[in-house]
Amino acid sequence: MVIEATTEPVARRVTERVPIPTIGIGASPACDGQILVTEDLVGLSGEIVPKFVKRYAEMNRDISLAVARYAEDVTARRFPEDRHCFAAAKAADLKLT
Repeated sequence: MVIEATTEPVARRVTERVPIPTIGIGASPACDGQILVTEDLVGLSGEIVPKFVKRYAEMNRDISLAVARYAEDVTARRFPEDRHCFAAAKAADLKLT
């Protein structure tokens, strides 16, 4: 049973009284399990953070920085380098029949 956005005492009482597992979403640590949306967990869900979210990373910032660095490298022609490209086979390496 999913218990979402419910006060902690109510979620605790429900968990104690029902014979099936409870899964909390912003409910109570007494629930048998917890759900946290991955985008919230890793910081991809924007600036507004709901009360029940605990962020374990700030990937939005990291992704934004990575994309900006990538764009700068492409614009400045620093990427791709030779090591990122496939080379053509040498004529001597080709077996022509």
